[in-house]
Amino acid sequence: MDPYQEPYHHGSLAVQRRVGVSDQAAHVGRSIGDGIKPVAAAFLALQPMLVLGAADARGRMWASLLTGPPGFVRATGAHSLSVAGGVHQGDPLAGALAAGPLPVGTIALDPRTRRRMRLDGTARPSARGLAIEAERVFANCPKYLQKRELYAVAPDGVGPDAAGPADRARRGGQLTPDQEKFVRSADTFFIATGTPEGVDASHRGGNPGFVQVTSSTTLSWQDYPGNAMFLTLGNLERDPRAGLLFLDWSTGTTLQLAGTAHTDYSDAGRTIRFTVEQVVETEAASPLRWSAPEYSPANPPVQDPPV
Repeated sequence: MDPYQEPYHHGSLAVQRRVGVSDQAAHVGRSIGDGIKPVAAAFLALQPMLVLGAADARGRMWASLLTGPPGFVRATGAHSLSVAGGVHQGDPLAGALAAGPLPVGTIALDPRTRRRMRLDGTARPSARGLAIEAERVFANCPKYLQKRELYAVAPDGVGPDAAGPADRARRGGQLTPDQEKFVRSADTFFIATGTPEGVDASHRGGNPGFVQVTSSTTLSWQDYPGNAMFLTLGNLERDPRAGLLFLDWSTGTTLQLAGTAHTDYSDAGRTIRFTVEQVVETEAASPLRWSAPEYSPANPPVQDPPV
């Protein structure tokens, strides 16, 4: 049986039962389809960025940022997506995407409208850049999504097609003090998780400080109430690999982390603990420059996680 036909595999189902939201998840799961509807195609055509999650040749999970002028992402059919260009040459997923086919999860998030949609499938190299065959397509609510305006696009030469970002990539096995500050100040990050059957990319948001840095190789955050699907936590039940992407919205710098994660459950809620294995920081990886955020009214007050 296709593990997504339910539309959940047993990892997500186990988390849903544990949290007591199985009925709600079954209802919400009806929104997951395998086709790109016209309204979704129109949304994608307006986006200047796309986050893509996948595993590299060594099996490490990463989340990467792709950017381009509106129209660089476009539906080419009910079950296919075309992405112009791709990740920059120094991105951890550059080699795996060029080799293809590759299971991927994508999320198109528009801070201007607080809208987002996710598309999971299989990516292959194409003459235009990437062709993605859609297997799961669905939208999410605007909860925990900060509002921003796109006020500038940097000049040519710093975008994903340039060689420059590869030269500006800093790699390591743990966070530097400046990178720790980067994470602590973040109000948004993206997370890629997966199993042998597929990959998913998702968004996490909150007030600055919602991601805790407990050491140079460990992070944690509270799992806020969401849509009850538990796709990310469900994947982690089966496979601990995870990739995180943090973005400096004002400078375009990206911080990508690859490692493993697990969920701790307590009466106080759910805490995800992430162990850093690889770090890639790339200055001006994105040409997009965004305004300061208008924080989501759904963001809870930041609290210290359970010990």
